[in-house]
Amino acid sequence: MNRESADIFDRMRSGELVPMDDPQYHKIFEVVSQTIKLSNKLNNSTDIDQIRDTLSEIIGNQIDKSTTIFTPFHTNFGRFIRIGKNVFINLGCTFLDLGGITIEDEVLIGPKVSLLSEFHPLEPNERKKLGVKPIIIKRNAWIGAGATILPGVIVGENSVVAAGAMVSKDVPPNSVVGGIPAKLLKTIG
Repeated sequence: MNRESADIFDRMRSGELVPMDDPQYHKIFEVVSQTIKLSNKLNNSTDIDQIRDTLSEIIGNQIDKSTTIFTPFHTNFGRFIRIGKNVFINLGCTFLDLGGITIEDEVLIGPKVSLLSEFHPLEPNERKKLGVKPIIIKRNAWIGAGATILPGVIVGENSVVAAGAMVSKDVPPNSVVGGIPAKLLKTIG
């Protein structure tokens, strides 16, 4: 893709690593600045409806009334988060969503879960470039307290990620994974 003409978000989603001196990097910071302002309002909300409304404003998409989010809730960008119906997100979660985070219906997310769709390359001369890969949490999955889901991971339908797990590879449907790195512990139902 042509770096000067193609949109920075399209280039990132196509797999391009974007350096911090990219001429379009300001587009990221414009959204981040707005998200920072709204995050203060979000994390000082006094009821579930206010939390849902403010997070809807951050993500640019109305969150269904059946979904409950507890604060504090942290996101650096917000525009690439999609949350389904009957979702529960417990307190202290962090979503880094430039790569896209999709949470399907009926998902449970425990406290202090981190969904991290962004990464930096390992090589020192490339490290200040930003890369992204989407995270998808499929229907009826349960992510345990303190788990971390890394870029590019799909958590399969009905699966469970044990508390404290570090997930770097896809989780098959109807399975339980745990540990660091997460490994298959058993299959269910």
